[in-house]
Amino acid sequence: MPGAAILPGVSRFEALLDAFFYRPDEDVGGLLDFAAGSDDLARPLLEEEPVEYLAFRLEAECYAVPILAVREICKVPLLTEIPRAEPQLLGVMNLRGELLPVYDVKLRLRLADAPPLVAGPDAGLPPRAARILVLKTADGPAGVWVDSVAGVVRLKPSMVELSPAGLRGDRDCVAGLGRKGSQLYILLDPEQALAP
Repeated sequence: MPGAAILPGVSRFEALLDAFFYRPDEDVGGLLDFAAGSDDLARPLLEEEPVEYLAFRLEAECYAVPILAVREICKVPLLTEIPRAEPQLLGVMNLRGELLPVYDVKLRLRLADAPPLVAGPDAGLPPRAARILVLKTADGPAGVWVDSVAGVVRLKPSMVELSPAGLRGDRDCVAGLGRKGSQLYILLDPEQALAP
């Protein structure tokens, strides 16, 4: 600095450096506040990893289950009715030699008052778009009758929220709500949806 007095034993270069570096007796309160606020800016933004769900329709509503819970999707086969079974159990199906129970979750979600007649001698043909989702559960694979399959949707955690308290149906089986654009997905917990 021009005109700065150089102390004895201190070179001109050291005097310039002394003016540049922080000294403990300086007032730097504003600078420290500014630096403290910059911590959030310096943190790298973590990229959210999307989770894949299989979306399907029940009545006019769109539901989804985690894709990892789905073993396969198949056309509705001939179902064998089980006398005196619980109302949500539509019957059993033979899938390549494996007998699987097939459930209607519309009753649990209060989308229907009675199960459709889809098994037994009086059953009609299923609608063309209807499918059976074979889900993996703790008790083994089980089928779920859906009106149609909409496809795979990828939802980031920030797109999923907890289900509201007033959501109709059994809240235990509704894991949350997912939003992608204008589409709302009601996310089901497969284990709870098929629980007795």
